[in-house]
Amino acid sequence: MPGGGGRGDGRRAVGAAGEDAAAAWYEARGFRVLDRNWRVRDGEIDLVVARGATVVFCEVKTRRSGAFGAPVEAVTAPKARRLRTLARRWLADHPGPAGYERVRFDVASVVPGARGWVVDVLEDAF
Repeated sequence: MPGGGGRGDGRRAVGAAGEDAAAAWYEARGFRVLDRNWRVRDGEIDLVVARGATVVFCEVKTRRSGAFGAPVEAVTAPKARRLRTLARRWLADHPGPAGYERVRFDVASVVPGARGWVVDVLEDAF
């Protein structure tokens, strides 16, 4: 990687850029970003956004190319279960003004395009 950083540094930078792009995608559609990279001992939620009474937990998968398949394919059943468990913990810690009436789980696939990052969100992924 340029700048002498290790492989992990490059992956982190790509991941952060993908999360920025996904957050911007949601904000452009009227969502508020409530949390990014919320971590507890059992794992991390990449992005938590809300619009009205809907809260969305989003797993962001960013790839530098499509050579290894679509980023969404990296979200396995165990990862989906873990995200559901983490979402319950997040909701317990952040009840919201009147609670959330709807919870949704999305997966954002982020890949480079001709004019920057291309975000493709699979809503209600699991």
